[in-house]
Amino acid sequence: MAYNTIRYEVASGVATITLSRPGYLNAYTTEMMHELIDAFDVVDKDDDVRAVIVTGDGKAFCSGADISDGVDGFRVGSGDEPRLPNGDIDYSSDTIRDGGGRMTLRMFELKKPIIGAVNGPAIGIGATMLLPMDVRLASDTARFGFVFARRGIVPEGASSYFLPRIVGIGQALEWCCTGRIFDAREALAGGLVSRLHPAENLLGAAHALAREIVDHTAPVSTALTRQMLWRGLGMTHPMEAHRVESRGVFSRSKSHDAAEGVTAFFEKRTAHFPDQVSRDMPDYFPWWTEEPYR
Repeated sequence: MAYNTIRYEVASGVATITLSRPGYLNAYTTEMMHELIDAFDVVDKDDDVRAVIVTGDGKAFCSGADISDGVDGFRVGSGDEPRLPNGDIDYSSDTIRDGGGRMTLRMFELKKPIIGAVNGPAIGIGATMLLPMDVRLASDTARFGFVFARRGIVPEGASSYFLPRIVGIGQALEWCCTGRIFDAREALAGGLVSRLHPAENLLGAAHALAREIVDHTAPVSTALTRQMLWRGLGMTHPMEAHRVESRGVFSRSKSHDAAEGVTAFFEKRTAHFPDQVSRDMPDYFPWWTEEPYR
């Protein structure tokens, strides 16, 4: 797919996805949604990509949904949605799904870790798209806002799942119910981002973090770990975690990666892990599709 609203670049095992509508402060559109989903599909298929950085072009990360056409920028659906026999709207219809949530759910499914490099304002979907990222770094001049209540709508991007799990229910409610815009220091204090950097150092810091992943970890182990931790947030008993971890330890302990990791440790050298995400994921993956859970 040729991209019009993002840039996609790969260098030394790191994919950098840049939201690129600088004239519109990288405002989110349906086209951007489709391009981001496609880019994450490309990431998962490319074994040479070990980590992803997402940032913005120009002075903004993402200013939110593109509402340059007025209220139509908020409207979802075609106006001719399926109806139930009693005439009510069929809310289970795919046609009314939130476009931000389609994209964040794709990020959630990713097998590669995602680092957000928030270079400027991240408002609305610009803030909620950060939530399924694994690490969020920000410029010390960045600003954030879950402004939905101030626009007469509600949070989107599956943020009602992600945000309380990341920052706690109290902080999530304060930010969402006030809808106010807050600065990078408050985002750091509230746990939305993990580190602040001067704007000129932000991408360098993101790439340094990505290099730690690329240079020192096993791709399959990282893919499994990412999904274990995210999906563990929905577990109701530690036995569920124990079952998944037992499968992981059992299967990976017999892998070429484990042999290489131990050998490299004793030889005091950098490990070169041979297993690839595209072909070597263990046969119990994806474990969350089992019904009932074994």
